[in-house]
Amino acid sequence: MEDFGIYAVFGVNGPPQRLLSPEGSCRVCVAVPPNVRQVVLFSSGPWGQRVCVNAELNDADRFPITIGKLTPYNKCLSWEQWEEETWKDSVTLDVTLEGGNLVKADWSKPEIMSVKEYTPKDIVAPFAAREIRGKKRERESEEDCDENKTTTTGELENICPNGGVKKTTPLRKARGQSKRAQKLFSSGADATKIKGTANGAGEAQGIVGRTQSASRTKSRQAKTPTQTSPLVSPSGRWGQTLCPIDAQTAILIGGQGARMQFCKDPMWKLCTEDMSWVAAETLAEGPTPEARIGHTAVYDPDSRRIFVFGGSKNKKWFNDVHILDTRSWKWTMVEAQGKVPPLAYHSCSMFRGELFVLGGVFPCPNPEPDGCSDSLYIFDPNLSIWYQPIVTGNKPSPRSGHSACVMQQMKIYVFGGWDTPVCYNDMYMLDLGLMEFSAVKTSGKAPSPRSWHGSAVLSDTKFLIHGGYNGNNALTDAFVFDIDTNSWTEATLPQLSLPRAGHSIVTMETDALFKEDGDVDMDAGSIGRNLLVFGGGDNERNFYCDLTTVAVEDLLAAV
Repeated sequence: MEDFGIYAVFGVNGPPQRLLSPEGSCRVCVAVPPNVRQVVLFSSGPWGQRVCVNAELNDADRFPITIGKLTPYNKCLSWEQWEEETWKDSVTLDVTLEGGNLVKADWSKPEIMSVKEYTPKDIVAPFAAREIRGKKRERESEEDCDENKTTTTGELENICPNGGVKKTTPLRKARGQSKRAQKLFSSGADATKIKGTANGAGEAQGIVGRTQSASRTKSRQAKTPTQTSPLVSPSGRWGQTLCPIDAQTAILIGGQGARMQFCKDPMWKLCTEDMSWVAAETLAEGPTPEARIGHTAVYDPDSRRIFVFGGSKNKKWFNDVHILDTRSWKWTMVEAQGKVPPLAYHSCSMFRGELFVLGGVFPCPNPEPDGCSDSLYIFDPNLSIWYQPIVTGNKPSPRSGHSACVMQQMKIYVFGGWDTPVCYNDMYMLDLGLMEFSAVKTSGKAPSPRSWHGSAVLSDTKFLIHGGYNGNNALTDAFVFDIDTNSWTEATLPQLSLPRAGHSIVTMETDALFKEDGDVDMDAGSIGRNLLVFGGGDNERNFYCDLTTVAVEDLLAAV
């Protein structure tokens, strides 16, 4: 039987080179040759008791450019320079094996390897064509970077409420702006156009974020990669999804954390019986979704499957559908018919076994140089087909980062969102019987314009809006909307007082609540419905990894 091994291919013409073997070190560091613009990492042979292989592509200062993980069910990773903006020269590939009978498990001293020089005798025509295309991508990437230096223009990148401004971060052009004036978030000197009735006029747009795990006071040279103990809970992040699959279990997928890096622990299972987390990426078979943010994950209780759609990763935009069968714990990727554009920061609602996808951000330049979507797409899992229904009425304007709540299995309520530089606090309702949109005239104190807020259904007639981002700050307030009276009521609870944006909120049955000191109170009383709040960021470069619980009964009593 073939021995287990981890191999790497450097460049399109390079031969596979073995990095890890059963007899060798469990960790290795390889310097990527300066002329290499593509790296492929893959496994071969039986995995046995081995759990995963962590891979980091690091820059000259030993900071991760991108990260990935090989598992027994996801056996190949690839990177290209044009996808990773900070990939320059002096790049290293760090590979670490976890699980199995580890040999030479000295985590502080990785084995240093060099890439063997290789000069192909014969260049096959298809490879030559690929080299040309790769160089073209390089030139286009360099031209984009040069343009960004002088005009601050480019594509919509993963702009989040927790990422510091980087010179290389592409920005999305807002409608009506000239190319040289293009900004997604502007400085305090620029005014923000706010639609709505709340006190949002004149608020400035700004990128939010500091990270808890990376202090700006520490020098980059002082930081060296170290092996940490296995995580017992998710790392801090924003842009993830938290999807309940039964009364006591929810699945966390994706997200982005410190230094705008995609999380190395992208999948977790939450058990609300004791509020414990279990790393779940290696539990499921099949091809796992690529790391991403701005995606959606919804659960179909009839088929007991989770549907993950869309999202983005750096300059990659997704329109793929991944399905996790929670009975067999197996991932499958759907080869769907019909057309749906790549989307991120959209909403996705499950109704009668179909996915209703509304709004979201398009990648540039598809379908046009800028702007958000106002279209409704429906995915039929039984036929594996996308289609656009005929919808009448007054539909919402193009937007992203909005929320959508299905109420009484009859209506979808859409709130907020934005289409740069316009931020919204309006409400629309889609009648799922008539397939007709209508604007909802509300009363009471409405939430201020915002996007990336959290939302959750509290009862048959009420849903919650909490936090979000108004273009300048992460917000702390919470509001309950009553669909019977079309009225807003502000709710004030200490558990919801932290500023959060890009977080997840779900309601679940649980008999455990968190005490003020952070411990779990298992004697909180009989089982009841509770609000669970996870993750997000606070506009101060902090990413949250806490799990906050609020009794739905207490929340409704506060209004």
